[in-house]
Amino acid sequence: MSTGLEIKGLAVSRGGKQVLHGVDLTIEPGKVTTLLGANGAGKSSLVLAVAGALGATSGSIEADDRSLTGLRPEAVRSLGVAAVPEGHQVLTELSVEDNLKAAGSHLSRTELAAAIETALDTFPELRARLSQRAGDISGGQQQMVALAQAIVCRPRYILADELSFGLAPVIVARLVPVITRLAEQGVGVLLIEQFTHIALKLAHFAYVMERGRIRFAGDPEQLRRDPSILHSAYLAG
Repeated sequence: MSTGLEIKGLAVSRGGKQVLHGVDLTIEPGKVTTLLGANGAGKSSLVLAVAGALGATSGSIEADDRSLTGLRPEAVRSLGVAAVPEGHQVLTELSVEDNLKAAGSHLSRTELAAAIETALDTFPELRARLSQRAGDISGGQQQMVALAQAIVCRPRYILADELSFGLAPVIVARLVPVITRLAEQGVGVLLIEQFTHIALKLAHFAYVMERGRIRFAGDPEQLRRDPSILHSAYLAG
């Protein structure tokens, strides 16, 4: 049973500098939670820490009452948490198909085949690109591959960091409904998004981070009604 992804008192340091200070954040199953803030506020560090790519100095991370704290990325994925890092990161030297296979390496052959079909049903544009080198397709298609990789993991939670970064509006419009559909299917989504109007429209709950601390947690509608909360966080960043 999915009870939520709970981050409590999370502190993280990078390069000898503390970048997260006692962060509390919850991602509920079947809902989109957005995390907003200026560049350098610590949003990507939070995603990397939850995904197991960055160690925490204190605090805890739990998914459905199972601890993720200190686990390696592959163990985090196997427990149902998939990250889509900033910058549509794919294995550029591998084919699109091999990128998808690599994402589901913890699955059985039958499970992997079914998971890849689910991802390709989500992004049918990729079917004609399966044999192509991932580094040779467009940035928008690479972002589809990155999100498809997360779907292949059959996650209960997806952490999407700057999904629209560097992409044309038509591609962003293609990706946004996928986030909504994932939540409707019961997946808990953490959405970090540079276009705040998109994030607030999709989100059921919103957080604002400023210099590694949560400065707001509440209804997205409150941020739409009072944009000064966001403005101050972005100016401070």
